[in-house]
Amino acid sequence: MTDFKKEWTVESAMEILQHPTVDSAIWASAVEWLLLYGPPEIQELLQQASGHATSESFPELKPQRYGPDGTPCYDLAELARTLDISEEEARAKLMEKEMKHGIQHGFSDDDTTTLQ
Repeated sequence: MTDFKKEWTVESAMEILQHPTVDSAIWASAVEWLLLYGPPEIQELLQQASGHATSESFPELKPQRYGPDGTPCYDLAELARTLDISEEEARAKLMEKEMKHGIQHGFSDDDTTTLQ
């Protein structure tokens, strides 16, 4: 089990989400934890909200493929351009998240499909 997985429980993460004045970094960490380790129904709601926020904030960014679990996958170079960072910086952030979560986030075309 990763240290990040041990940082939260469903109860503590949900309490943070409902708190009216919580620090944004703490709120984001609780959401990140729930997206990865929360109950399926909460994960689904957060994934829908994330998809909506992505399409509203970055309308030009479209999923290129879909992961094994149906999550949208974006081209790393396109993601970097959209976020105005280098591709190397985007790749480093992806690797950092994989280490933190103990979960693969980056996929090749062989691991994904064009169908959701």
